[in-house]
Amino acid sequence: MIGLAILAIVLISGAYKMLRARRSAGGAGNRRRAADPNAALALGFLPADRLDTDRGAPPAPGEVAALDAVRAGDWQAGAAWLDAAGQDWDERFRRVGVLAGPAAEDDAWLLAWRAERPEDAGAAAVHADAAVSVAWKVRGSLGAKHTTQEQFRVFHRLIAASQEVMAEAQRLADPADPVPYMLEQPVAMALGYTHERYGELWAEIVKRDPKVLSAHTGALQYWCRKWRGSHEVAEAFAKASAASGAPGDLLSLLPLYAYVEYEMAEEDLAPEVFYQRPDVVAATDAALADVAAADPADRRVARVRHVLAWNLYWQGRYAEAVEQFRAVDGYIGATPWTYVSDSRGRYLRARDFCVREAAA
Repeated sequence: MIGLAILAIVLISGAYKMLRARRSAGGAGNRRRAADPNAALALGFLPADRLDTDRGAPPAPGEVAALDAVRAGDWQAGAAWLDAAGQDWDERFRRVGVLAGPAAEDDAWLLAWRAERPEDAGAAAVHADAAVSVAWKVRGSLGAKHTTQEQFRVFHRLIAASQEVMAEAQRLADPADPVPYMLEQPVAMALGYTHERYGELWAEIVKRDPKVLSAHTGALQYWCRKWRGSHEVAEAFAKASAASGAPGDLLSLLPLYAYVEYEMAEEDLAPEVFYQRPDVVAATDAALADVAAADPADRRVARVRHVLAWNLYWQGRYAEAVEQFRAVDGYIGATPWTYVSDSRGRYLRARDFCVREAAA
């Protein structure tokens, strides 16, 4: 089922890319021109051709080997790598997504895993995520007015087919594991779950673990205006999430994401004004403190640093921004860079500008 949908993605995605490119070309994030990159390169920052636009942080130990193995048909290596995440639910969720990528392209190895271990919760989770991912790519992330009837038709067929394996993944999971319920969040957005139905899903997640960062960022998407909420509801949810976290939990990321969503949705906003609002500056400072309190080895820190670099850039805090850019440079597949088609260009404009201004 998964592999057969790829052709539909290829045929349909062209319109999506064109629309997103238009949004990027006129977006607020392009109002400042990039500085000469030589100053950044002289300080050890990487040139454009060495920036990884697919990952937001370096691959985890064993990740590349696991991906190479499953693509070669060795599902056991993928299963072992997934199991090694243990009960780090953020990391398990991430690894399910990493494995779902090649499964959405060619699911032969995944089907072999499922046949050999039909009750394996990890295999069911990867299967569910891959099925939803294919449907979501066909649908695209743009609003309904920018989505074709053919996209909707194929999407609804695929998302309906994913529900059975999603339910199976939830049935097979460890009772403490929120990941299969987190995987349902994109379905909630795509199918337009009512607030009541989404509340039931969220309750299933938080009763298992109330502080999984990826669960909160997934919920924020549902509550954004572009899906089932509003700017005000999303911001309120983000602030409540941040308040529920202890130093180092990194839930301070939620308000930063909410503000990026707000700014990107309103094309008439001037980012150099918006990001200097007192509440945005306060949220930026809180996230800086949260990062300082976090375990330096925590892979999730990079997600916060990317948005911090963006905020600090627009707030004119160039030396602080350079510190964040230095920590993430090389891997830029993250918010806010990925919110436009030219993610590399957006990143370089901000990075090189901050380097130049900090030196001045």
